[in-house]
Amino acid sequence: MKALTRFAPLLLALALPGLAGAADYTVQPAGSTLGFSGSFQGAGFNGTFGKWTAAISYDAAKLASSKFDVEVDLASVKTGDKDRDGALPGSDFFNVAKFPKAHFVTTGFRQNGAQVIADGNLTLRGVTKPLSLNVTFTPQGTGATLDVAGSIKRLDFGVGGGDYADTSVIGGDVKVTAHVVLAPK
Repeated sequence: MKALTRFAPLLLALALPGLAGAADYTVQPAGSTLGFSGSFQGAGFNGTFGKWTAAISYDAAKLASSKFDVEVDLASVKTGDKDRDGALPGSDFFNVAKFPKAHFVTTGFRQNGAQVIADGNLTLRGVTKPLSLNVTFTPQGTGATLDVAGSIKRLDFGVGGGDYADTSVIGGDVKVTAHVVLAPK
């Protein structure tokens, strides 16, 4: 029994790394992008958000303890079209005066074959709906890159409703993508 108590601290020290959660990362703004793509009158367009924050904790071997928490400043939207860039923050679309931020937080991760899926909730314009994103995590030295992709139905969140609800003019599906450069925290 005395020998067991001497080895207990060693056994605990060896077990702790396996019990630890996912690794925490800091987003490196240089090289990181958060974007989307949609269509207007049959022509595709791309956009980006210039201001956003993300708390990322991820380990492919420990998906149960991994998490994403992303907040987007909707007024930072840019598409390269002056009219569209002026309209998107307005009350017909993002309504940034009332809802300045979008927020995505994961509820869990799952494996689908070789693909990892991040399930979570997106809150946009005061509406919260489930959103699943494909996740590709690539370790690089001490850091990593994280690529995510998914799709939302804009009308589910009231984006472009009313006069802009016609999905033959403004496409109903919006693809969301991110490329995030991560450094260890």
